Amino acid sequence: MSDLNQTAGVFRDPTRPLHTKGGPPGYVEKSLAAAAEPFKGITTDGTVVPGLFSIEKTGVPTQSIKEAAENFLGSLNPEQRSKTLFPVDTVEWRRWSNIHPTLMRHGMPLFEMSDTQRDRAFVLMRESLSTEGFQTARDVMRLNETVMEMTGRLTEYGEDLYWVSIMGQPSATEPWGWQIDGHHLIINYFVLGNQVVMTPTFLGSEPVHAKSGRYAGTRVFKSDEDQGLAVIRALSGEQRNKAIIAAEPGGEVFTSAFRDNLELNYAGIRYDELSNPQHDLLLRLIELHVGRTRPDHAQVRMQEVKRHLRNTHFCWMGGMDDDSVFYYRIQSPVIIIEFDHQRGIAFRQYEKPYKDHIHVVVRTPNGNDYGKDLLRQHYEQGHHGKPN
Repeated sequence: MSDLNQTAGVFRDPTRPLHTKGGPPGYVEKSLAAAAEPFKGITTDGTVVPGLFSIEKTGVPTQSIKEAAENFLGSLNPEQRSKTLFPVDTVEWRRWSNIHPTLMRHGMPLFEMSDTQRDRAFVLMRESLSTEGFQTARDVMRLNETVMEMTGRLTEYGEDLYWVSIMGQPSATEPWGWQIDGHHLIINYFVLGNQVVMTPTFLGSEPVHAKSGRYAGTRVFKSDEDQGLAVIRALSGEQRNKAIIAAEPGGEVFTSAFRDNLELNYAGIRYDELSNPQHDLLLRLIELHVGRTRPDHAQVRMQEVKRHLRNTHFCWMGGMDDDSVFYYRIQSPVIIIEFDHQRGIAFRQYEKPYKDHIHVVVRTPNGNDYGKDLLRQHYEQGHHGKPN
């Protein structure tokens, strides 16, 4: 039996109640207001650097992704399709949220899908991601089941509390995309011809290692930790003085949900202040995060990243020991990667960041999150529609 088919027994009664209240005071109102702001993108100072992204032929096929999306849509009945399909320039792209109560969700939830529909949704993810990327996404979902087992909060956590949306009609030439949205797993995947943009991506888990239950042994983000530590440990004392910007992590990533227009200045040490062996370690760390998309598209993305290495910065907060909690960020004009150990949320006894709660975010600054800059250029070249 395939991994996809083995998931069928996990998903529970679609009529069960959901936890639809919670979050900080005013969270929904503030979030919706932020999503309604005109999109600019994350910048260093409020000004978008122009000319970073362009519509081009990469030579990398996206046909199998399109076919997987069509097969998924084909398995839905008319009512299901109506709540799964959105225009390609919909504001729903920006209404994702990592918070675990079921707030502002849209699209088709896994717990309302048949076995066939779920399998086809997972095939869409598998065709879009690398083997490691798909494994990580599924393990995040499995660990959301683990936290349900550990807390007993059936209405808040579970492997089936994820929503799938299709933006635009799957096409070989016109822009479209898909999104999965839920606790600790958000992937925004834009497609235009043979180009893809897989940001914002938000991955996380609490716990990061299941020691009991249905998915005992499942673990995520070990490489993210180890390779980050390898970079900071390779630096000299003088280099660390530049790279380390705080003695302790703040317990929150900067580029999480509803921060699409954040101003985030560079911090830490520049790539050209590193030695060649240190360059290699930093590149491998970037490749780890970029490599969660399909290998061929990851290569295209890395070519884009490498064009801006001289203006790539690495910063660190926290310790460097095996048991340390920490934060790191890699930031350039075309990519932002954040890793952070978080405070306890499901397990609130952990009031400070601890090793068993991790968030990882990847963004495309300067206007191309959600493929927005490519979509703008597509419209400016005379195609129908208008940018959002």
